[in-house]
Amino acid sequence: MTSPDNKPQTGHSDVVTEGVRVQVASKFLPEQSSANDELYAFAYRVRITNEGDAPVTLRSRRWVIRDADGEVEIVEGPGVVGEEPRIEPGDQYEYMSGCPLPTTWGTMEGHYVMEREDGSTFHAEVGRFFLAPTVAPMSAQD
Repeated sequence: MTSPDNKPQTGHSDVVTEGVRVQVASKFLPEQSSANDELYAFAYRVRITNEGDAPVTLRSRRWVIRDADGEVEIVEGPGVVGEEPRIEPGDQYEYMSGCPLPTTWGTMEGHYVMEREDGSTFHAEVGRFFLAPTVAPMSAQD
């Protein structure tokens, strides 16, 4: 399957907002999932690259999680994985997290609130990515 620009569809996300690139790839975790318990576990890796010319600090996150039944959960909070990383120009920050779903697939999208040195903020968008057993596996390039 390919997109209109002939790139293979991976189910991953890659969006740049005001010089901040956010890439996300997910992976199904069958060993932590149970169809009998309606629990499907997914891991996802986020890579945030500062392609701009000034440092930014990630202050908070907002996720919109949708399951296959259309149920929506909003997750908001400070930082990511207990950190509020400062990302210098040309540097990147990467972390892993997870998401349980009651259905076999779903989607996530959202944004990070990024703060500039002058105290102003902007939303670094996280494009929709898929949580599904059929999503292309995470690779070093994702």
